Formats: sequence, structure tokens, C-alpha cells
Amino acid sequence: MPETLDAVDAKILDLIQHDAALSVAEIAERVGLSSSPCWRRIKRLEDAGVIRGRVTLLDREQLGLGFEVYAEVKLSLPTKDNLDAFDAAVANWQEVTHCATVTGGMDYVLRIVTRDMHAFDDFLREKLLSLGLVSNVESRIVVRSVKNVTTVPLGLVAPHLNTPTPNLAAAKE
Repeated sequence: MPETLDAVDAKILDLIQHDAALSVAEIAERVGLSSSPCWRRIKRLEDAGVIRGRVTLLDREQLGLGFEVYAEVKLSLPTKDNLDAFDAAVANWQEVTHCATVTGGMDYVLRIVTRDMHAFDDFLREKLLSLGLVSNVESRIVVRSVKNVTTVPLGLVAPHLNTPTPNLAAAKE
């Protein structure tokens, strides 16, 4: 899709990723289109999978979920079956907000959000370690989040958007 992304598409994406609550009319006005062509562009970007969805960001600390951990996980034996089993388990754990397979000495990095240290310990014991697949976990408790944005760096695919737009949609985490 990036090869067909023009300046108007890029501006639409930039506006939407900063504030998904904007109406089509507001977006159209800001990019210099009428509502119908703007809506068609948004629909085309959705159909192409560039826009995957629109969400409301919640303040996890306001909800009592202020404990954040990054855990590096090594499987005992990283076979295809074990990797698939681990992937399936992680997909069902609501505490894991991000999971990535990584290169190096560990197999995965998990971002875990929960209430407190005790809830994290329960997660480790009752979910992660009870799988019987994990040989090592190295946890890093987040003391303070320095940068946490939800936006994609559109300036890398649309250089004319290199002027930073305030991230109105970023959750305070």
C-alpha cells in the first residue's frame, strides 16, 4: 500500500491515528476535500488493511493497573510445537499486552500489565511457569515510562509529514 499513499492519504492517516473520534467531515475539512471523497479514501485504506481498527485508549493507572513489567522468556526447547503452544497460551493471557519473538539469548519479550507485584507473581506461577515450556524468565519492572505512543511514524513513508503532531490519543502510561 505505501507505494499508492499520496499526501492526502498520509494526512488522513495522521489525523486518524492521533484522534480516531474525528468525524469524516472534520477530517475532510482539514485535508481539503469534501466528505464523500474523504470517506472513500478512508474506506479504501480500511479495505487495504492500512487502517486496522479504531480504539479508545484507557488510562490503566486510573483503573488500578499501574504495574508494568517487561519479561524476557526462554523456552526449554524451542521446537515448532512448543513455540506454537506458547503463542496460543499468550494469546489468552489478558495480562500480556504485547508479545514478540526476538533474536538473541531469549525467545520472547512480553509486556505484562497488572495490579501489583503480587498479581505479577500469581501470573508468573499460575500461567507462565505452569506451562512447563519455560526454562528462564528475566523480568524488568518499569519504574517510569519515558515514551509510550500509539502512533506509527508516518514521516518515514510520507516525508512531508515529518512535522510532529501532538499525540492526542496516547494513553498516559
